[in-house]
Amino acid sequence: MRLFLTIIFMCLALLAQAQEHTISLDKSKQAALVYSEAIKNGKLDIASAETDVKAAKSAYLPSVSLTGVGVYGFKDLIGPMPPMLEQGINNFYFAGASATQPVYVGGKIRTTNQLAALRLEVNKIRAKQSVDSVLLVTEQKYWNLVNIQEQHKTLLANEKLLDGILKQQNDLLASGLIARNDQLKVKVQRSKLLLNKSKLENGKKLALLDFCVYIGIPYDSLLVMQDILVTSSFPALVATVPDTSLAKNDSYRLLQKSLEAEKLQTRLTRSDLLPTVSIGANVAQIGSVNSGLGSSFMPVAMGTISVPISDWWGQGKQDLKKRVISEQKAQHNFEVAQNQLKVGITKAWYDLTDARKEIQFAKENLEQAKENLKVSQDNYASGLIEIPELMDAQTSYQEASSAHVNAYANFQLKVAVYQYFTGNLDGTIKINH
Repeated sequence: MRLFLTIIFMCLALLAQAQEHTISLDKSKQAALVYSEAIKNGKLDIASAETDVKAAKSAYLPSVSLTGVGVYGFKDLIGPMPPMLEQGINNFYFAGASATQPVYVGGKIRTTNQLAALRLEVNKIRAKQSVDSVLLVTEQKYWNLVNIQEQHKTLLANEKLLDGILKQQNDLLASGLIARNDQLKVKVQRSKLLLNKSKLENGKKLALLDFCVYIGIPYDSLLVMQDILVTSSFPALVATVPDTSLAKNDSYRLLQKSLEAEKLQTRLTRSDLLPTVSIGANVAQIGSVNSGLGSSFMPVAMGTISVPISDWWGQGKQDLKKRVISEQKAQHNFEVAQNQLKVGITKAWYDLTDARKEIQFAKENLEQAKENLKVSQDNYASGLIEIPELMDAQTSYQEASSAHVNAYANFQLKVAVYQYFTGNLDGTIKINH
């Protein structure tokens, strides 16, 4: 009984240790989102834009200021003047307060607040773009490692195949049924495979280091991606036609905000040609300490109107014309960029369909290569072909196996890119196998 419990404990410990060296796509994305400096900077940009919004709103409030002046002279500043001034004055003070409230400034305050709110929205969109970019790169690096893992399995299977052929060659050579040259050809083929295997393992270490650095986790040479490529079935397309509505495309939203900003800038320039009206109130007191000279606070109300008449035909008018031209150019650029985004989405969709066709061709090639290898093995066993032909069949099978795995990995990458362009990288679109 004790031995049985010990075995169970060891199995659980080995399972836990294996799980420690395994990471899923979701956990990879979570780690990358926490670690990314670009995302952290995006949050700081949002915080900065929020302070601009608060500062712009303060323009609706009155402008209040306090003023105080004190002067002391070592000699009398004003000498005695009996009977009006019995003693001289050697000090002087002034205290005042003023408040000014803009009533109408040509819409500048409202437009400035709209611009500040717009900049906040832009920074939020850019922050989301940073998140999507991190998710896309993480997914690309993740599936690249999955591909390497699957390629390693393919090489192991072919290595086992070559080992079987080599064992057969050793037996035939020992029986004197084949020349040693035939055995050497199999060994050369196996050496090439082992070299490719070594290169793949080194490439995995480098890709794994790059992956760990990007998502911000310690490098683990034993780390394994949890997902596998399901090559037993044919994947379905995520969309039957390209989604060019741009409804979730962040780049399109930024284009819209840029066009809105141009219109607001034009409105802000136009407000320079409009009159401004403001009201205010002042209170002040003037006096001298210990001299009996002083006054009580005197409130004064005032109103001002400013009309920039000369700007109607001078510099102000020309500035407005330049702003209107800039707005028109922005509208043209918006149309061009919008079409380019649609072309980019359409290309990503065609790349996706091509990747799916690539899987179909890779499957057909793999079946043919597998059948060709089987026939070649049978023919070689029957003495109908020589070892070079068998090795050619094995090489074709190995290449077809690798291309088959690559096709599935490439499809996953194309799905991620298409989801990125259409704004669905959050996983709302699923892949059906």
